[in-house]
Amino acid sequence: MSGDTIAARPARALPGSGEHRRHVLVAVVQNRTGVLNRVASLMRARNFNIESLSVSHTDSDDVSRMTITIHGDEFHVEQAIKQLYRLIDVLKVQDVTDEPSVQHELALVKVRATDRNRGEIVSIVEMYRGRVVDLAPDAAIVEVTGTEAEVDALIALLRGFGIKELVRTGAVVMARGSASIEEATKR
Repeated sequence: MSGDTIAARPARALPGSGEHRRHVLVAVVQNRTGVLNRVASLMRARNFNIESLSVSHTDSDDVSRMTITIHGDEFHVEQAIKQLYRLIDVLKVQDVTDEPSVQHELALVKVRATDRNRGEIVSIVEMYRGRVVDLAPDAAIVEVTGTEAEVDALIALLRGFGIKELVRTGAVVMARGSASIEEATKR
């Protein structure tokens, strides 16, 4: 072999920006046994960690709506959407990440409460448009709805009192304006 060196090849660019960020997908699906499992399995196969998943029926008993929050880059999320469409029970999928939308979640927080701090807890909760839904001698259950950031902010304040238990629904999302993903499936 001669003393010539092999020129280094430039690295092949992979599709997608590589920038992983939070994506919110809305999927309208047939309300049938096993659909949730197939959707979750598909996400697992694509190495997406589902941050939150909210599912419920729509105005039509045979159709359900899923709000799926995942992290990934544009290319991989687009591939996941294409794969979702391959599932027979999936009617429509939309990435609403960059769309004007209303995003809310619900949280129930059981916080330690005493006679001395109960008033302070109630004041903080009311400031975040939440409400106390149960009182016990040593605890209070607080309900709050709002954006993820609003819910996070209230939870951060309640941590100072001691959180005994916490449950969150994850985001539910609806695009602003007159367009409707559910109406689009009826065409």
